Amino acid sequence: MEKIGYYIRTLRPRTLPLSVSGILVGSGIARAQCAFSWPVFILALLTTLLLQILCNIANELGDGLKGTDNENRLGPALALQEDVFTPATYYRLIAFFALASVASGILLVYEAFGSLWSQEALSLLCAGAVALAAALTYTLGRKPYGYRGWGDLSVFLFFGLLSTCGAYFLLCPDFSGLLSCLLPASSAGLFITGVLNVNNMRDIENDALFGKRTLAVKIGLKRAKRYHFFLISGGWACMLAHTLLTFSSPWNFLYAACLPLSIAHLRRIAAGQGRELDPQLKQLSLSTLLFCFLAAAGMVAGASC
Repeated sequence: MEKIGYYIRTLRPRTLPLSVSGILVGSGIARAQCAFSWPVFILALLTTLLLQILCNIANELGDGLKGTDNENRLGPALALQEDVFTPATYYRLIAFFALASVASGILLVYEAFGSLWSQEALSLLCAGAVALAAALTYTLGRKPYGYRGWGDLSVFLFFGLLSTCGAYFLLCPDFSGLLSCLLPASSAGLFITGVLNVNNMRDIENDALFGKRTLAVKIGLKRAKRYHFFLISGGWACMLAHTLLTFSSPWNFLYAACLPLSIAHLRRIAAGQGRELDPQLKQLSLSTLLFCFLAAAGMVAGASC
């Protein structure tokens, strides 16, 4: 039973709402434009969850092999750190979830477009292949980009822009329509990047010691907190701008119910450091999911179809 607990911990459940958030927003935009398919929506959720899990496992292995995950790390104890799993166990898990992601992604694209060879299908397959490579190379390999401060940009691009715009495009395959996704996709991406920044602020001292040059390490804790304020306030600004530009009903502002959560979160970030920041990972992850769900629900409720 204890080993099962480590397997579950390796999947990092508290980060999984992040992969769902962009799919909800993109699907909400498509549904508000009268385009929706339950099979495509469910497969999109499954594919992005598999990619998120793959990224989490590869990240844990990469940090473990480099010694970054150690007894000084402030997050939960991990399986490799505790000698519960060997690297071989991680490689098997990576192989399984990589294959599962590929299979799910191919099925998703075929379900959406009825072919794997159309321009739309090939575009999504290529984007998926890049996302898969990004998941594997975040902390693995000789020169992982997560150790050079590029993790924030990657999260914004893949879990924000690609997830949201990709979900929309699968349901409403019109390249010109992607412009309608950019602001809400940026909103989701900024919030999700904020979760990574909380993680990096929490581990800033240990990461610096082991050469993991995250953006938080590069700019220091004080500036990282200012950056965090920009991420959260920027996420709100992008969604508000989208709502004002596309307003159809007061329902469109449904996500405003999350404002007290964001204010409380920013206050705790401003006052905390180290281990005090750890609970804010789960709080921001869940509040981001709620924000994106309410934003999508508001779009759908205010639509004319």
